[in-house]
Amino acid sequence: MKINGLFVRLHFPVLFLMLLGFIMSGSVADEPSKTPPKEDGSSKKLKVLFLCTGNSCRSQMAEGWAHALQSDLIEAYSAGVEPHGMNPTAIKVMQEAGVDIGNQKSEHVNDYLNMPLDYVIAVCGNANDKRPTFARTVKVIYHPFDDPPKLAKELENEEDQLNCYRRVRDEIKSYVSTMTPASLAKEAKSETTDVSTRKFPVRRNVERRPLVGRILQQFFFTR
Repeated sequence: MKINGLFVRLHFPVLFLMLLGFIMSGSVADEPSKTPPKEDGSSKKLKVLFLCTGNSCRSQMAEGWAHALQSDLIEAYSAGVEPHGMNPTAIKVMQEAGVDIGNQKSEHVNDYLNMPLDYVIAVCGNANDKRPTFARTVKVIYHPFDDPPKLAKELENEEDQLNCYRRVRDEIKSYVSTMTPASLAKEAKSETTDVSTRKFPVRRNVERRPLVGRILQQFFFTR
């Protein structure tokens, strides 16, 4: 294989620029992109899941208060580790406070395992103990409240029973109303699964060089 010397002398500037461009493009392709994501101009709401055992009372109250008081900050959900329907007394006392949770549903926490949540707030010990592993990094908060049905069960007077629900309702309202990004971050601990921490290699541009090499060979050499 012989180099066509006349061709090289006549086209050396062009070939030199082609080679320089090839070298520069190869180095750039090996580095991961550092371009920041585009902002859509909207503020990001925190996705918060309130978790209890049955998703019938406390977590439903918390979701209702979050919708009513923190809709600009929080995108609220609730679920249970053993859901068993909405508690009618919880609906009643929330209506007394001007918040309608009658359209909310009692759902299983497994329905939220793959959702990109920011926080999971367990409002009872049983739910915190039985909380499953989520598929993404999520910050967990354990902030328990008394169980109104359990307290009311020990009382005979209906008004006293309602007062158990009302007290916990107001305690949850106080907690939710003071939520800020800073307060949640301070209270939370981070839980990360293997799925969310798995590091994938940066894809390199390995096809560019062989292709350019063949082009250069075609122009530089003759058989």
